[in-house]
Amino acid sequence: MNNYYLNRYAFREQIIQESIDAEVGIIVVIPCYNEPDLVNSLESLYNCAQPNCKVEVLVVINASDIADETVLKQNRTAYDDAVNWYRNYQSEHLKFYFIQENSLPKKHAGVGLARKIGMDEAVRRFEQIDKHQGVIACYDADASCESNYLVELEKHFNAFPKSPACSIHFEHPIEGSEFSEEIYNGIMQYELHLRYYKNGLAYVGLPYAYHTIGSSMAVRSDAYQKQNGMNKRKAGEDFYFLQKLIPLGGFTELKTTKIIPSPRVSDRVPFGTGKAMQNWLDEEKQELLSYHPQSFIDLKLFREAVPQLYHKVNVVPETVQAFLDTIDFEENLINIKKNSKSEKHFEEVFFKWFNAFKVLKYMHFARDNYYPDVVVFDGANELLKMNKSNQEVSLEKLLKQYRILDKK
Repeated sequence: MNNYYLNRYAFREQIIQESIDAEVGIIVVIPCYNEPDLVNSLESLYNCAQPNCKVEVLVVINASDIADETVLKQNRTAYDDAVNWYRNYQSEHLKFYFIQENSLPKKHAGVGLARKIGMDEAVRRFEQIDKHQGVIACYDADASCESNYLVELEKHFNAFPKSPACSIHFEHPIEGSEFSEEIYNGIMQYELHLRYYKNGLAYVGLPYAYHTIGSSMAVRSDAYQKQNGMNKRKAGEDFYFLQKLIPLGGFTELKTTKIIPSPRVSDRVPFGTGKAMQNWLDEEKQELLSYHPQSFIDLKLFREAVPQLYHKVNVVPETVQAFLDTIDFEENLINIKKNSKSEKHFEEVFFKWFNAFKVLKYMHFARDNYYPDVVVFDGANELLKMNKSNQEVSLEKLLKQYRILDKK
């Protein structure tokens, strides 16, 4: 296949030999490593209402070439269980493919590479039917979804034909009998931390106030190729991937359906939900810490001062200025001005430089040097107050209010 992206950036040659149906419009990619609940995830997708287009699901069961035998055994079990399950659940509209990658090079083996292998194969399949804007959705092997997931995914990209990608609303389970009370308490605070940070960026007025969750994102094939595809990071691959897509403009949020990620503990990645839950239990925590609200307030003052920088007026809060001094701000500012045609253009160029990576570094800098972390419940309530919203007295009600905010 003569495709620039695949020829230059694909990790694998063609994997699936079976031809793709011309009516396929969505391909869901699932990385699977040491996963005992894969079939439950597959059933959640199988039970979805059928969209107008046909759908494929590519599961990449993966491990490194130095993986422990227990991991390899679980991967073999997951593969066998999934294949046996699929024999009883054939559908004309929804096809499942199971890719085994159990000897990936240890340097790169991980969730990023597994997603990349599946997403590259999705590109290859869409190219076979000249569907350059086909939708590639990322999902997780321990996630589930609402039954309208596939329908709403199709409707969303039809409604926003210029959108290169989107994040999808998610909600962890916060009650029930499947997990312990400690886990439910921990996941409520962890999810609140994610929403607090995202809404903090929105309060500041930054152009990249979006969730970046690997199981809750989707991208068009052509946009994926344009930005050189998925990275090979062992963790944080979702954040880095979406930060290449958001600056393209037209990034959207799908809020009419829901992904339900698992809150279970995991050591599969060095950070993220599973690791956060493992740390929560290991450290026997009762309260999760997050960023100080003042860090957002100072950043908002800086955001409002950015247009003045175009006119050589430099009024920046001390915390932000101290951070800027660590990243060669003055030199970069000169270059940004040189490449700006107007004040509006200056802002656009400026925030491509002062991007989500730098904002996160600033938040850590402010935490380490000025404003120590606070209990996430207190910080999230303070942000509501700053936005002139009602504060909440319980963790569950506070989280639910933030979920409502994110769905508006």
